[in-house]
Amino acid sequence: MTEPRLYPPVEPYATHRIAVGDGHELHVEEVGRPDGVPVVFLHGGPGGGLVPAARRFFDPLRYRAVLFDQRGAGRSTPFGELRGNTTGHLVADLETIRERLGIDRWLVFGGSWGVTLGLAYAQTHPERVTGLVLRGVLLLRRSERDWFYQGGLRHLQPDEWERFVAPIPAAERDDVLAAYHRRLHGPDEAQARACAVAWGRWEAVNSSLRPDPGVLAHFTAEEQALPIARILSHYAVHGGFLGETQLLDGVDRIRHLPAVIINGRYDLCCPPVSAYDLARRWPEAELRIVPDAGHSAAEPGIARELLRATDRFAGLLS
Repeated sequence: MTEPRLYPPVEPYATHRIAVGDGHELHVEEVGRPDGVPVVFLHGGPGGGLVPAARRFFDPLRYRAVLFDQRGAGRSTPFGELRGNTTGHLVADLETIRERLGIDRWLVFGGSWGVTLGLAYAQTHPERVTGLVLRGVLLLRRSERDWFYQGGLRHLQPDEWERFVAPIPAAERDDVLAAYHRRLHGPDEAQARACAVAWGRWEAVNSSLRPDPGVLAHFTAEEQALPIARILSHYAVHGGFLGETQLLDGVDRIRHLPAVIINGRYDLCCPPVSAYDLARRWPEAELRIVPDAGHSAAEPGIARELLRATDRFAGLLS
């Protein structure tokens, strides 16, 4: 299969450190041209942080792309901090960044957890959004969490599921997510680190059709596996600090905005049923199910649709 045309690697023309309260300071970067179409990139995880390749989905001659590490993630500090770290805080951070950079309205581009945050933000501040590009839909409903953390996915990944649950005693496997949360946030540091590596492997091997060694190394690296797993479990066990159907029920507030919803047919992290449910509530949005892709934005079919969407929005919003 032909690899998608990503825009060339590019360095930020500006970087910022923005204090957002609760002791958090965010790393923010701007890429492209200062007078370009504003777009904000929302990374996954939560806790995943930015990678340089994220800059390459936006035409640098047409976009002013704003990318940032969310609270506790990447180069934002304190790394792994959970205090003052909820979806509501992250929504407020987006407004702080937008106001600090003097942007009136912007396109929202998010993948996986970035979809969750993007929808929460857009539904809270629809007047500040010009449109949405959403990849790998995660609504953090109980059915989605049960699929990924409570055994649904074991039918497709039985060997990896056995590795994932190995640190959890059989008597506690009726609620694997809660058992992991207790250990990741418990007083036994050695146990927490061992659980973090197992958790990180589970996240990584399900993030694309063919597991990416780089992603696996990132999620299981000793210095960052535990902070990332703690943030992920913090949000997962609390359902993203959202109501069960909050993001679907809030669609009416953003139906007037143009949107593209992209999902891999074989996405193991975020099965396409969630994208389909979102599109049914949002018939004006364009749904694109990629027939030969999983979850990762780096997979050729997903990347191709993302580029098509950002190129189209660049013309629409110029």
